[in-house]
Amino acid sequence: MAKAIHAMFRVLDEARSVSFYKEAFDLDVADRLDFDSFTLVYMRNDSADFEVELTINKDRTEPYDLGDGYGHMAFCVDDLDGEHARFEAAGFSPRKIVEFERDGVLLARFFFVQDPDGYQIEVLQRHGRYT
Repeated sequence: MAKAIHAMFRVLDEARSVSFYKEAFDLDVADRLDFDSFTLVYMRNDSADFEVELTINKDRTEPYDLGDGYGHMAFCVDDLDGEHARFEAAGFSPRKIVEFERDGVLLARFFFVQDPDGYQIEVLQRHGRYT
């Protein structure tokens, strides 16, 4: 059986990205592998084995073109309203909270936020299939 282990994002500024993922999602650096032309930073917390892998290409100075194929990654939280307020206070500019319903039944409550390199991240209320 396959197990999801990480999602990789190419980032320009290691410190800025590590700070964002630490403050926004309480992820800590689990490992850092430095090579001649790039660095890999693996971030995680105690909530799951899944990691965010940040790849920093040392010769890169221009922002990455995310194209039109990237969707988003998602985190679930216990208190969506509290997290939204915390993100606003931290200056992360979260988008408004959305309630997603079908046939009058709440499927999900969520908001999106963008990381320093433009990647979209969905933050969902722990509910239904997202528990």
